[in-house]
Amino acid sequence: MPRVAKLLPIPRRFDAMGIRRYGFHGLSYAYLMEKLARIAGAKTAHGRVILAHLGSGASIAAVHKGKSMDTSMGFTPAGGLMMGTRPGDLDPGVAWYMMKSENLSPRQFNMLINHESGLLGISETSPDMRDLLGNQTTDIRSAEAVELFCYQVKKWIGAFTASMGGLETLVFSGGMGENAPEIRSRICGGLGFLGIRLEERQNKKNAPIISIDDGHITVRVIHTDEEWMIAKMVSQMLDLTKNKT
Repeated sequence: MPRVAKLLPIPRRFDAMGIRRYGFHGLSYAYLMEKLARIAGAKTAHGRVILAHLGSGASIAAVHKGKSMDTSMGFTPAGGLMMGTRPGDLDPGVAWYMMKSENLSPRQFNMLINHESGLLGISETSPDMRDLLGNQTTDIRSAEAVELFCYQVKKWIGAFTASMGGLETLVFSGGMGENAPEIRSRICGGLGFLGIRLEERQNKKNAPIISIDDGHITVRVIHTDEEWMIAKMVSQMLDLTKNKT
């Protein structure tokens, strides 16, 4: 008889060191959920929603019943999706390998993953998706950067749909999410099996709703406003402080 190994409890050392998975873009997501409730109703906002904030910094959040269920970002903004200058998720062994093979210090590695990777690292020319889309037909590295970004976003959408047991609303926001029809089209391409189908004429116009009328999933483009959310939260805090004095 083969010996069966016991399942040992996971050590809690990360907790002891104060390391937590925080996620980021919370201000943007709070604004988008409030705006979604205003324009589509509370029932829609309390359904299964995926928010894709795609800008120089990019992340995706899964929201169900008005509560955040998951986010692509982790302990720092470097995790999750590939971004303008950040690589997104990496095998932890990459840090050791790069420090050993390239003789990088911790400070140099931190500079690499925050300022020299992502779209810039793949293309070797620009972290700006507008530049890469303009160069993709003549520069293979720009084309590869665009393709990898769209692939990664598509993968996260599929994963979060599975984690919530379905999807009813997909929201694109951020610089790319709001203004790059080709990026939205390439991300949603091949997701028809989930019920995601774009109406390309509306998509090219950056219309508020870019999915087909009889689609199972509503795909929206919503302009985010983190500055407005900051002002609102500060106002609320000041009112609270005033009421306590």
